[in-house]
Amino acid sequence: MQSLPVGFFEQDAVSLARALIGAELYVEGAGGRIVETEAYRADDAASHSFRGVTPRNRAMFGPVGHAYVYRSYGIHWCLNIVCDGASAGSAVLLRAIEPLAGLDAMSRRRGTRTARLLCSGPGRLTQALGIDGGHDGLAIDQAPFAFAPSAVAHPVQAGPRIGITKAVDEPWRFCLAGSPWLSRPVRIAAG
Repeated sequence: MQSLPVGFFEQDAVSLARALIGAELYVEGAGGRIVETEAYRADDAASHSFRGVTPRNRAMFGPVGHAYVYRSYGIHWCLNIVCDGASAGSAVLLRAIEPLAGLDAMSRRRGTRTARLLCSGPGRLTQALGIDGGHDGLAIDQAPFAFAPSAVAHPVQAGPRIGITKAVDEPWRFCLAGSPWLSRPVRIAAG
């Protein structure tokens, strides 16, 4: 893995969400290329940090470049990367990756051999990578994680976030253009 530029995660959530497209993330050798993210800022009504620190969101107020892992609807774990050192409470949700390594382990964890279904969605992604609440607060650039930013610029599409009820029109969902690995197609805002 290439070395991480100093301060990489100290970007605001929207900038980091875009910058993460094409980066690679692995957990104990299983993982791949990040193809879909969503930004959540501290002043964002849809963010878990909007109302302040709680036991659940405590990692969002910790060091940048660390994982914020929470359970969604009591069913699925979701992985976020804490960012923006100037504004505690910002993070980027990882929604999908293109699986590149550890496919057998991911298939076992997910109970499917269909590659498209391994990591296309935040709950599938964490299940495939074996991520759970024990990963909350861990540094993304240290074991068991391995992270490398993209060495090249990738074409990115932006659209509204999905699965939320507040601040739904913010175009803070970023996707690798043309990727077949997304959780859902991108809905481009009319303009």
